[in-house]
Amino acid sequence: MNTPKLIAARACLAGATALFGFNAAHAAIPIQHWTQPNGAQVYLVESPAIPMLDVQLDFDAGSRRDPLDKAGLASVTALMAGKGVAARDGQPVLDENQLGEAWADLGASFGGSASDDRMSFQLRTLTEPDLLQKSVQLAARELGDPAWPDEVWQRERQRISASIKESRTRPGTIAGLAYNKAVYGGHPYGFETTPESLARIATADMRARYADFIRPCRAKVSLVGAVTRAQADQIVTQLLARLPQGGDCAALPPVDEVAPLAASKDERIPFESAQAHVLIGQPGYKRSDPDFFALLVGNHILGGGGFTSRLTTQVREKRGLSYSVYSYFAPGLHAGAFTAGLQTRPDQAAEALAVSQQVIADFVKNGPTPEELKAAKDNLIGGFPLRLDGNRKLLDNVANIAWNGLPLDYLEHWTARVNAVTADQIKTAFQRVLQPERMVTVVLGGAPAAAGQSKAK
Repeated sequence: MNTPKLIAARACLAGATALFGFNAAHAAIPIQHWTQPNGAQVYLVESPAIPMLDVQLDFDAGSRRDPLDKAGLASVTALMAGKGVAARDGQPVLDENQLGEAWADLGASFGGSASDDRMSFQLRTLTEPDLLQKSVQLAARELGDPAWPDEVWQRERQRISASIKESRTRPGTIAGLAYNKAVYGGHPYGFETTPESLARIATADMRARYADFIRPCRAKVSLVGAVTRAQADQIVTQLLARLPQGGDCAALPPVDEVAPLAASKDERIPFESAQAHVLIGQPGYKRSDPDFFALLVGNHILGGGGFTSRLTTQVREKRGLSYSVYSYFAPGLHAGAFTAGLQTRPDQAAEALAVSQQVIADFVKNGPTPEELKAAKDNLIGGFPLRLDGNRKLLDNVANIAWNGLPLDYLEHWTARVNAVTADQIKTAFQRVLQPERMVTVVLGGAPAAAGQSKAK
């Protein structure tokens, strides 16, 4: 029997090939953009090959706006917004179980999450008219009328707190927390959600957070699927209709920038584990940085390109010090961290660290070789279609354009921008952004810590 769930599953399976064919045959992906009277900014890619629609609604309500004493507020607000719907306009209350059953019956999904910068809500549904209408109606209720059930929050708080306590027994978590604190200092990007901070969060805090930030005039809405512009506009209007309309929509207060490191920081954490965890890094760059492409290509060469990267060649291939070694940038509205990391045998930690630091310093000083640059460009450009080979991946890219205010033809020119990067541009950008002499180093495990060094808690 062709139930909605079965139809949806078939559509998902067909989606990867169908949309890949669309992208391979069309160099340009036309993105339509307009602003609704309520202030919502809408971005649409019409993709008629599959009878599906993916929608993402983004708001400037991520964890960068969490109070220090209530770290985790953004994440739990996004979670609890989906734990039930309040009664309104003659429509009944739906508890979390009834809400889940309603989405299952439609073969659709809707849910919220929070990252450092934004709170996001995603809808996926078939575009068969009756199913589409019911899915949009239910998503509008969930988005506009969260119930904020106290008893569910008490249960969820205990569950999350237990998960946090368990994670603190794992070496990777301990190293990561120490690293984030050292890199970000007092910036919200480095705030740690703890059982204590969760204990200070009440559903009243979630209501207030939601009312302040989740408004139509603050929404950036991205859509990819088998709908026209007129349909998309109507869908967005309906999705946002139950949120507070009008009112004060002045610019939100600014958040301080991530402070650069004034000096290096070296933290050794004793821990009994089979592998030592090594992290090296510092604040990197914002997504709006004009050298974004030079830094993207450069990091692919340094440590982001897997087995072809320089860190892998020097640390793994030539010396056998680690199975995996990597580097990445995490740019956001503020300077996200540059991070290099690896795991190795405790007795090899000092050597692996020294080699990694030297590779980073050499790359910043001298930049890439012509051979490395060509290989990185070939790899990035050759893999570009894989960034767009499904509705969800394309939605991620459209939402990235919307959130960061990128040109609508950004995807059309992506490969050309990568291909235009020069070795000198990479060298200049890395020398501006990274200072190897002022990096954070965290080593968990390895040789015993000297007196006065950090102890694992």
